[in-house]
Amino acid sequence: RPDLPSGDGQPALDPAIAAAFAKETSLLAVPGALSPLGIPNAAAAAAAAAAGRVGMPGVSTGGNTVLLVSNLNEEMVTPQSLFTLFGVYGDVQRVKILYNKKDSALIQMADGNQSQLAMNHLNGQKMYGKIIRVTLSKHQTVQLPREGLDDQGLTKDFGNSPLHRFKKPGSKNFQNIFPPSATLHLSNIPPSVSEDDLRMLFGNTGGTVKAFKFFQDHKMALLQMSTVEEAIQALIDLHNYNLGENHHLRVSFSKSTI
Repeated sequence: RPDLPSGDGQPALDPAIAAAFAKETSLLAVPGALSPLGIPNAAAAAAAAAAGRVGMPGVSTGGNTVLLVSNLNEEMVTPQSLFTLFGVYGDVQRVKILYNKKDSALIQMADGNQSQLAMNHLNGQKMYGKIIRVTLSKHQTVQLPREGLDDQGLTKDFGNSPLHRFKKPGSKNFQNIFPPSATLHLSNIPPSVSEDDLRMLFGNTGGTVKAFKFFQDHKMALLQMSTVEEAIQALIDLHNYNLGENHHLRVSFSKSTI
């Protein structure tokens, strides 16, 4: 209705007063004046966010450490294969394939950041021909079977595994966490192992090697499979493979292409 006052009912501020008020307000906004109140600056906030993203040890966002993985290929999956794949994104502590539902498993990571990373990167990926689903579990921990109870090897404790990638604080592995990709990064290759050896080894995992490139004086290589699924399979089969001369092959996903 036209007879109602418009606006918020406040009298308009005189322009001169408004200008003076604006100037006074700007004087209050001294850079850094708020920092004693514990308001982090942008750089610290970004660093904290990055720490959360890469799941640094000791910088946990809390959250659940246990993942529920479903739609697994129950004929093929083992605690060891889940340990190897999920171990790309964190230090897997325990794995339990469910006794009454063998297409599902519980996986306990070292902290909440790692479980979040693994879920973000592996949910919807193909493992042994099936698209797996990864969600946070309502369980806080994975129980080991009671002493003397045979659970057919479905539960495995990896707490003391020498294969954890993220045990060392500040390890370079924290900077090399990438989503599953068709290109794999190989390291710890002994001098005697040739490109043909590695092409044959990876070809035997059921996929096709599309491209290969040595670098770092032959100690590392990039190897490209035909599909992401083939690369996942090759990583599960060949990470920590003994190439002889006390060299165990290290395999991870790469952000590079060849």
